[in-house]
Amino acid sequence: MDLALVEKALLAIFAAAVLAIAASKLAGKRLRLPPGPLSFPIFGNWLQVGDDLNHRNLTDLARRFGDIFLLRMGQRNLVVVSSPDLARDVLHTQGVEFGSRTRNVVFDIFTGKGQDMVFTVYGEHWRKMRRIMTVPFFTNKVVQQYRSGWEDEARRVVEDVRANPSAATDGIVLRRRLQLMMYNNMYRIMFDRRFESETDPLFLRLKELNGERSRLAQSFEYNYGDFIPVLRPFLRGYLKICKEVKEKRLKLFKDYFLDEKAKLESTSASDNLGLKCAMDHIVEAQKKGEINEDNVLYIVENINVAAIETTLWSIEWGIAELVNNQTIQRKLREELDTILGPGVQITEPDVYKLPYLQAVIKETLRFRMAIPLLVPHMNLHDAKLGGFDIPAESKILVNAWWLANNPAQWKRPEEFRPERFLEEEAKVEANGNDFRYLPFGVGRRSCPGIILALPILGITIGRLVQNFELLPPPGQDKLDTTEKGGQFSLHILKHSTIVAKPRVF
Repeated sequence: MDLALVEKALLAIFAAAVLAIAASKLAGKRLRLPPGPLSFPIFGNWLQVGDDLNHRNLTDLARRFGDIFLLRMGQRNLVVVSSPDLARDVLHTQGVEFGSRTRNVVFDIFTGKGQDMVFTVYGEHWRKMRRIMTVPFFTNKVVQQYRSGWEDEARRVVEDVRANPSAATDGIVLRRRLQLMMYNNMYRIMFDRRFESETDPLFLRLKELNGERSRLAQSFEYNYGDFIPVLRPFLRGYLKICKEVKEKRLKLFKDYFLDEKAKLESTSASDNLGLKCAMDHIVEAQKKGEINEDNVLYIVENINVAAIETTLWSIEWGIAELVNNQTIQRKLREELDTILGPGVQITEPDVYKLPYLQAVIKETLRFRMAIPLLVPHMNLHDAKLGGFDIPAESKILVNAWWLANNPAQWKRPEEFRPERFLEEEAKVEANGNDFRYLPFGVGRRSCPGIILALPILGITIGRLVQNFELLPPPGQDKLDTTEKGGQFSLHILKHSTIVAKPRVF
């Protein structure tokens, strides 16, 4: 290569870096930006912070820089808020300003650049999708329509565990059976159908593709190419795999569920009181021209991830904490036996009569929050927050896990202690009535699935504790509850083997 050409290229890079520094300094004089670590041209804070922006690492940075801080991740501005007052501003007071969603190169693929509801920008499309999804999925009428199905699925779990001789001795990976239960809970609502067993070929294929989608989307591996566009060519292989998984999933949804349902051309149902299933409502909206087929497919995509996986993670965390805290498990079992009677199986209406069960669920959602950073927000235009200037299209993260685990806000937050929600925090609910505790977010972009998740958690955990003594496997005193974080998820790293000793009534 011509040395003169190399020399010119190096000079150009040097000049660009100098100009970037100068521009940054000039911009800094005009704007009062949130505090944060010193950033560098092109890379910003990426070299210092790295790819792993999980809730605990962001909590450490909040301790250094305060309740609001700014990270420049390549070309992206990332603003993290870690106080109840600032969370209130982002999610409620200034909810319109910060009501949009930021996507990255991978989520752009899996959502068709925001053709879904969860990751679309704030505006007319989001309002339309939210309206269309609310009636068939997120109302009390839906809970009453499908609660008997959820109770039936929990009953089948209990029967299958009782029938497995290994469950009471060496233990089983209970999550596998609970995963089938959660798919059936949601596929009953969506398509009025269920999978008969863990070995159902269609269930296995669906689980495989959904698992791969989650792994690819929640990984931190691709952050460098998302933050720094000049490095994006190195992501070609990764993004190619994402596109292949997306196409396979959407084809599966279409061929085996939407098209099959269309062929039936019937709104009758086998086990839901003859009422329409969710997809009947969604397809009606498509026929009216309100949405297109892609929107329908991305609704199915959202439910497969946002409803099934997050609730499953919370069930798994709750069970793990009960296994590791036998006194709490016994106390919960005593409440179930006392209020309902030994062997009387809990139903959805019973969940609200059981204060200690409610407290166990709340504490699980506080201590092991499934979405610890909520789903990221974004401001489409320049905005103010906490007295600072927030440049347009900044990614806003609310560290909801730290809000709920900050010792300045909570008594002994490092302990799994359901009693807090019967004592000093008795007025705190999961619906966002206290900005220290936001497991489902709050405001315009809150998670509407709260209306399904809470009763399913109550029925499932209640039935398991009623019917089994849940213990660690032989040779272990405790289950390993090491966390596995993602872009904004938190689940257990190792799916535990659990001994389930049947109770005799």
